[in-house]
Amino acid sequence: MDLSDVLCDKIKAIKTVADSAAKAKRVIAMDGESKGKIVKVAFFDAKPYDRESFDRSNREFGFQIVYFANHLSPQTVSLAKGYDAVCAFVNDTVDSAVIDSLVQNGVRLIAIRAAGYNNVDFKAAFQKIHVVRVPAYSPYSVAEHAVALMLSLNRKIHKAYYRTRDMNFSINGLLGFDMHGKTVGVIGTGQIGKVAIKILSGFGTRILAYDVYPDEKYRSEIGFQYADLNTIYRESDILTLHCPLNKSTYHLIDETSIAGMKDGVMLINTGRGGLIDSKALIHGLKSGKIGAAGLDVYEEESDYFFEDFSSTVMTDDVLARLLSFNNVLVTSHQAFFTKEGLHNIAKTTMNNIKDFFDGNKLENEICYRCSTNACIKKETGKCF
Repeated sequence: MDLSDVLCDKIKAIKTVADSAAKAKRVIAMDGESKGKIVKVAFFDAKPYDRESFDRSNREFGFQIVYFANHLSPQTVSLAKGYDAVCAFVNDTVDSAVIDSLVQNGVRLIAIRAAGYNNVDFKAAFQKIHVVRVPAYSPYSVAEHAVALMLSLNRKIHKAYYRTRDMNFSINGLLGFDMHGKTVGVIGTGQIGKVAIKILSGFGTRILAYDVYPDEKYRSEIGFQYADLNTIYRESDILTLHCPLNKSTYHLIDETSIAGMKDGVMLINTGRGGLIDSKALIHGLKSGKIGAAGLDVYEEESDYFFEDFSSTVMTDDVLARLLSFNNVLVTSHQAFFTKEGLHNIAKTTMNNIKDFFDGNKLENEICYRCSTNACIKKETGKCF
């Protein structure tokens, strides 16, 4: 190796060290006093898979992340003191009390690592603290899980699994139906709903869809119909929910809507638990109006989902009753849980944090005025 080669290697080494140092010192550029400070992130409701995916993504960003197993709540919000941002999940409490405490503790950004945000009090946050989210991490993961629930319930895969492990190879009671030719109602035709429609089209199903903002271009491309909710309830053999949870969709599925459904309908929910009135669902299951239900979400899930309660007594009577039905399949909010989904959640969340502290536009910021003309994000890059 000659002198020029040695010099080249040294220059490359110096550049590598410099690049690493630049990544490790993500600058907060919002004001002069903060310049040069490493962004500190308090990460709540952390699970082992969260740590793995975010640590891997953080190699590019160089934030100082401290993981807390606790949910964010009025009782734990003090843990965020001294941090620049908090990273929260769907079952964390981000109400007015928590928001006020975060602001008092110097936190300047709430980064929701999910698409849903019904756990955030946006009116309390407005003009106080910015809130960003991950609007689309993997629509395929959620849509595919919804279809997996349909197929499992239809062909009784969960029952067959346990039956054959007990050396019982009888197929009595495992009768299903052809998906081909059935009518599937899809409520919500955002990114997830669109993927679900495309998958279900491959089975040869007739698809009726509902959305406040219909996508006529996609409808013409795929070949499905938009219809009103009453028509969808009346004609669907399978009903799958892919709409956000808000005031207009809270308990969208209640006693009235269930009464208007086809007898024996299959109900799938991979959206938000509050879309379904759980007591009305139980009544529908008991009466036989609902033939099967696949639930990846539950309206009181924050007390149970993502944790291990296998050695304790179930105190939620409604959830216990749902789990007792042999035609109900419950998964604990795992529809998002794919390698691709976790990667995209981490990458988008990190970029959201970077954009805020670099003073860039916040593409994924959201406020209570975003659905109105009053929001100024399009003009200013931020909601306030």
